[in-house]
Amino acid sequence: MSLRKSNSNRGFVALMTAIILTAILLIVTITLNQTSFFTRGILLDSEYKERSFALAEACVDVARLKLANNILYNPTNEIVPIGTRECVIRSVYNHPTIGAQKVIETRATSSESVTNLKVTVEPQVEDIKIVSWEEI
Repeated sequence: MSLRKSNSNRGFVALMTAIILTAILLIVTITLNQTSFFTRGILLDSEYKERSFALAEACVDVARLKLANNILYNPTNEIVPIGTRECVIRSVYNHPTIGAQKVIETRATSSESVTNLKVTVEPQVEDIKIVSWEEI
């Protein structure tokens, strides 16, 4: 009789061990899956930010070109198509303290990521020199 009871206990222990190991593996799998899901979201946000920054930078280049062609260039929320996307040259104005310098403000969006750039330039005879560059 004691031999049968011992075999019965061994089966119960083996079954409980299998259930506990399965639960642990399931928890590990779910945790790793959530981590990869959140990482994917972070990478996607980073990609959108890079795109919006590149668009805003392209608008700065367009504004510099137009400023080189016409020193009096003074847009207000001018939409600039860049490929299939667009950015906005918000304004180009004289620097408040240094009259020879101009400030270019641009804005671009990609999905929900927004980039606003404020670039101070100094128009010269041959070139439009960048004095400062900041994201606001």
